Amino acid sequence: MSVPCARIVPVVLLLVLAVVGILLLVVPARDVEVPPEHMYGIVLDAGSSHTSVYIYKWPADKQNGTGIVTQHSECQAKGGGISSYAGVRGAAAGSLTECLDQAVKVIPTSRHRQTPIHLGATAGMRLLKKVNATESDRLLKEVENKLRSYPFIFKEAAILSGQQEGAYGWVTVNYLLENFVKYGFVGRWLNPGRQMIGALDLGGASTQITFETSERVENDNNSMNLTLYGQTYRLYTQSFLCYGQEEFLRKLLAHLITTQGVKTYISHPCYPKEFNTSIKLGKDVFDSPCTKHNRPAQFSPEKSVTLVGTGDYQSCLDNVKKIFNFNDCSYSKCSFNGVFQPSVKGSFMAFSAYYFSHRYINTLTNMHITSPRQMEEAIQLICNMTLSEITEKTKQIKKYTKNVCAVSNFIKVLLTEGYHFDSLSFPSISFEKTAGGAAVGWALGYMLSLSNMVPAESPGVIKSLPYGPWFCILFLFLILLITALGYLLMTYRSTTNKEGMV
Repeated sequence: MSVPCARIVPVVLLLVLAVVGILLLVVPARDVEVPPEHMYGIVLDAGSSHTSVYIYKWPADKQNGTGIVTQHSECQAKGGGISSYAGVRGAAAGSLTECLDQAVKVIPTSRHRQTPIHLGATAGMRLLKKVNATESDRLLKEVENKLRSYPFIFKEAAILSGQQEGAYGWVTVNYLLENFVKYGFVGRWLNPGRQMIGALDLGGASTQITFETSERVENDNNSMNLTLYGQTYRLYTQSFLCYGQEEFLRKLLAHLITTQGVKTYISHPCYPKEFNTSIKLGKDVFDSPCTKHNRPAQFSPEKSVTLVGTGDYQSCLDNVKKIFNFNDCSYSKCSFNGVFQPSVKGSFMAFSAYYFSHRYINTLTNMHITSPRQMEEAIQLICNMTLSEITEKTKQIKKYTKNVCAVSNFIKVLLTEGYHFDSLSFPSISFEKTAGGAAVGWALGYMLSLSNMVPAESPGVIKSLPYGPWFCILFLFLILLITALGYLLMTYRSTTNKEGMV
């Protein structure tokens, strides 16, 4: 007589379940790794004319000590740069509120207490520091208190040196061009030996040039070493304070006024014909640290003068050149104002005000500029245009169109006679606003360098069962196994006995 299937099948299933359960419990347990979350970082670029707030993110398992950083979002603070609020308590901090509130919303709440926040102030605050260190320190403390009031890890509110600004801009350029790390469908890998790109930055109050060089840097102030992704890069970097776009225009005004004398009407060869405007000698010209030394003898801050545009290319160029000093050099070679510079080599990216000025030139002339000669021809065309012609082509307000001739000449002189780009090296310059979906500037490079200081986060781990619960579950499976085996044995003996009786 056979054992009925209806009675034996459930018992066999219980037996198999008990055996599998015991095997799973006695095999050495391993922790299960869970991919780590993203880390976040916030950088406030406190420039001379405005403040930009950038939020970056990178995987918590970093690559060779430096986070793989991407731009998550950005916000432009309303109003001027923090230096413009000198003497107005609470205004600088208040200007940051909207963007900081946005950061709280876009960064996951679980990451707030792990997100570092840094504020880097540039040339505007460097200038304020020169003329009023007490007010500069007060502004930094004010914005520091503001940043500390948010649920992030406050790191610093500091004034960056010009060399730092230039070097971090160089990092941004090369990162976005994937010269450090290459991304692919199977992940990312390093690009050893990839040629680096030089960086040209033009802001409101300063301008920077940074590039990798094998030449001996004769002035230690121009040398900087950066370590990223396990490699060290030797850079030449120089920042020229007072040679940003806005301060250059102010220096040019000061030069024209002092050379022509303080009178009711001042001829401005860089302004287009048909244009004239009134300015005050104080706040519009000579109140800046960049122009104070040029104040005329009979200086009156409230005195107004009228600037009359004459649209004279050659006169404009001649006056622009006088803002530079190309004669004094105590090194083997210099850029201008006695500053050492090795020979430019390789490709460069020009960004910030360079990009916008280059776009204006292209829009006004429809010329594709690839040489100093072509740039000169384009600028001649622009400087000979009337205000009406410029406005019609650019659709911009007078505030910007009046300066196209002056700024174009300034950039040409800076690049060709200052940095010594010639017909062979000039085509290596690309004028860009963004790259790889991110804004080009120093903030991303700053975040990349700072991420070296953020501890790498290990992958999340799902732990195996503690010993106590593990033993209890094992005991239950053993009881189940013994019960199933006992039931099978009893069923077998009962069936055998019945067959023997028959």
